[in-house]
Amino acid sequence: MNRNTRTILVLILAVAVAGVASYGVYLAVRAMPHGAAVPQAQALVAARALPVGTLVAAEDVKLVPWPAANMIPGALTRVEQAVNRGLVVSVSPNEPLTETKLAKVGVGGGLPPTIPPGMRAISIKVNEVIGVAGFVVPGTHVDVLVAINQGDSHDAVARVVVSNVQVLTAGTRYDQESARRDAKPIPTSVVTLLVSPENAERLTLAADEGKIMLTLRNPTDEETTQTAGVHRGSLFGVSPPAEKPAGPVVPIARRAPKRAPQAEAQPAYRPYTVETIRAAKRAEEPVR
Repeated sequence: MNRNTRTILVLILAVAVAGVASYGVYLAVRAMPHGAAVPQAQALVAARALPVGTLVAAEDVKLVPWPAANMIPGALTRVEQAVNRGLVVSVSPNEPLTETKLAKVGVGGGLPPTIPPGMRAISIKVNEVIGVAGFVVPGTHVDVLVAINQGDSHDAVARVVVSNVQVLTAGTRYDQESARRDAKPIPTSVVTLLVSPENAERLTLAADEGKIMLTLRNPTDEETTQTAGVHRGSLFGVSPPAEKPAGPVVPIARRAPKRAPQAEAQPAYRPYTVETIRAAKRAEEPVR
């Protein structure tokens, strides 16, 4: 047997062994029992990206299979559970809808359902500079500063008046009519902030007295901003003007109230009398 013949026999033997092994694996896999079917349920998900404040319609959602053993807490399973309810958060396509992402039935859409109890939404006018070149978007947190020029005889000052507030909307106003399903955002040059009632009063006064600016915060920074403010003089190393000390308190002399002139005392009334003498007796008798 020459060398070529031995090589051919080895190849034939190898192919035969591989075929027998493959057939054995096939029989073993075929004999394995099939796994049990995973129980399925229906979950309601967003059919498209839906911004906050959207009044959900039937075409905005869809039902998809979902493992019954891994259902999300509060997940909706019927289209009727989400129709005509406003979104309080933005959702992405195929994101499951839950009770916590929707406003209560009858509240409607728009911005009001997104405001937590005890808080208020206030809008301020902005531009590209005040809005930090477009980086102030819904969900970010900002500080609000006010710059006030008190006049030539006083020092100007800039200071943070409200710290770490959430931006609800930026450059967008939502239709408030709950009856309309085709409500679309209307672009406007405002930023709506979520603040407490006390901070709403501070912002209103700050906007009326000076110029408002926004500063963008890191989302992980939750510390309250505490500063003493910056005066105009401090920009050039000049201390702010000291307040004039109050002078001594001078008591105001009060005049005694004038008394009404008293009428002169009138002499007591004395009736006229007549002196009479009767039988050596002397007496005075009044004249009647």
